[in-house]
Amino acid sequence: MSRKADRHRQILTELSIRPAIRASEIAERLDVHVQTIRRDLDELHEEGKINRTYGGAFPIPMGFEASLAERDLLLVEERNRIAQYAASMIEPGDVVMVDAGSTTTRFARHLAMRGLHARIITNNWNLVTAVGATSQLSLILCPGVYSHAQGGVSGSETTEFLTNFRADKFVFSGTGVADGGVYEIDPDFAWVKKSMIANAKTRLLLCDHQKLGRAAMTRVCGFDVVDHLITDDGSNAALPKEMARAGVRVHMV
Repeated sequence: MSRKADRHRQILTELSIRPAIRASEIAERLDVHVQTIRRDLDELHEEGKINRTYGGAFPIPMGFEASLAERDLLLVEERNRIAQYAASMIEPGDVVMVDAGSTTTRFARHLAMRGLHARIITNNWNLVTAVGATSQLSLILCPGVYSHAQGGVSGSETTEFLTNFRADKFVFSGTGVADGGVYEIDPDFAWVKKSMIANAKTRLLLCDHQKLGRAAMTRVCGFDVVDHLITDDGSNAALPKEMARAGVRVHMV
């Protein structure tokens, strides 16, 4: 692990147990120049992992997440690579469950471009425009309560509807991936993910590096039910150790 990665982990650890930190305190504790810590704080803020203040930082509340439109503008190149790689893992004839999210919408676009025959079951209503007029992909939309923030539906209608289906693969994302597993900010959408996990043979988790090390209000699952993690090459030292113990296959693209 690089010295920068060590510092970032120390900063995030401090913020997990304290309401705020000052750059000068962390610099003194780690025996580095305060400007180095300020740059670290700026990077973590840009990655969406902390809130920056003039003299330091404070944690991002577990109940906060940027809107779908805002998330769609972040790490565009990295998430495109993740989505394209995930689409390459789909076989002709697969039944695929896909949850709501920006990266999963990109996955559907790349899958449509492949031109293979597959069936998609999803609560992500943005897939209607993402897939377009592709005749090779059959799209089944879940009913439920629509969320503009998530771009999809959730609720009891959604989870009950999903019990009627089984899938070869489930392609999903989350608000964060940290020790303990995969986390989601919205409890209703967490329950949809849980239902899809229960009804799929193989689970593919799509996660860019800014989500690593971040927890949110609702725990979706542990790593024992995740078969593949597709992430970008900025994730190097940030993967939770529990992943390796659970046997998750990691694909860095």
